[in-house]
Amino acid sequence: MKSMLTAKEIRAAFLDFFKSKGHQIVPSAPLVVKNDPTLMFINSGMAPFKDLFLGIGKPSNPRIADTQKCLRVSGKHNDLEEVGVDTYHHTMFEMLGNWSFGDYFKKEAIAWSWEFLTEVLKLDKDRLYVTIFEGNEAENIPKDEEAYQEWKKVIAEDRILLGNKKDNFWEMGDTGPCGPCTEIHVDCRTEAERIAVDGATLVNNDHPQVIEIWNNVFIQFNRKKDNSLELLPAKHVDTGMGFERLVRVIQQKTSNYDTDVFTGTIEAIEKIVGKKYDRSDSKEAIAFRVLSDHIRAISFTIADGQLPSNTEEGYVIRRILRRAVRYYFSYLDRKEPLLHLLVPVLAEQFANVFPELKAQQDFVAKVILEEENSFLKTLESGLKRLESIIKNTNNEIDGKSVLSYTIPLVFQKTLPALLLRNII
Repeated sequence: MKSMLTAKEIRAAFLDFFKSKGHQIVPSAPLVVKNDPTLMFINSGMAPFKDLFLGIGKPSNPRIADTQKCLRVSGKHNDLEEVGVDTYHHTMFEMLGNWSFGDYFKKEAIAWSWEFLTEVLKLDKDRLYVTIFEGNEAENIPKDEEAYQEWKKVIAEDRILLGNKKDNFWEMGDTGPCGPCTEIHVDCRTEAERIAVDGATLVNNDHPQVIEIWNNVFIQFNRKKDNSLELLPAKHVDTGMGFERLVRVIQQKTSNYDTDVFTGTIEAIEKIVGKKYDRSDSKEAIAFRVLSDHIRAISFTIADGQLPSNTEEGYVIRRILRRAVRYYFSYLDRKEPLLHLLVPVLAEQFANVFPELKAQQDFVAKVILEEENSFLKTLESGLKRLESIIKNTNNEIDGKSVLSYTIPLVFQKTLPALLLRNII
């Protein structure tokens, strides 16, 4: 029996495939954005190439492929509160991408995405569905007939679904390059479930086992500040495939956290806290998922030059870190710093693809440890003050007391509702 592909092998297969199609393989850009006022962090694979799509500058090669570190915890793309609760949202994630700057367009992008998934990775064609843009009358944008015709060459028409502007017209932000897109979805349900309910009805309906894995964006327009669209000087292809979701599908797991992208980190947490991860929806299990996700965002962002702080980008990182601390403090019975102990695990895992963390491993761990110690002291102080208030107020706390004793806002989420009912 052939062994299951590892995450490392799946990533390499993607990059090797597009290298064979004439693409230059480039390293990930840093997560931290220093020259774009519209973005705090790189939130998509195309963000580092934004100027190229606008016709500003020239790429080193009209065909490029990469795996890009992305962070979605602020602004339009904000998944933070879903992380750990479900099994497929993440703060930091990898976006596999292949790019064409005025070179190939819909025909090649669609054909190659199908070839890679079905011939290289051997995904079952009967489990795949695709969506195309249905058009938008209000903005005078027609149905993407070209994409529809290309998909008809490789997949049954009843598996080509029409999608609205929300799902099938991709925009990075309020302004900038944009265009219609075609998504590829995979149905990971059991055979019995697939027989009972048609997978086509579950596409883009938030079903945890019928998920989008690849988005081919055809960049044709620029969204201007007045909300109008103008045609770009050249047509481009921007594709993004969520690496963690792809690994989950290939390794036949029902959760991203059960793949070898995360299992090494989860095993390290188990050893530290002396508990086993049971894959349930319990607060304890969610805590394992939160920690294994958040440490990635924290570590790689610090390695890319952003320290935790009380303002803007730094506050976003501090918020993620404190959310992780709150989870292990509240649900894993860990009252001592934990996150910094996970940095060496990540550094080793990603040494060959994102070597910047390995190079700064000690520094990153030191910064995280200082943040953990500071916040744990705040939590401990807040608990003592809270116990004092409870003793003298018959288990009810008014807003004035909370403000007076400066109980940390982040900790309020763990207080019983009984104690919070009078907080303003």
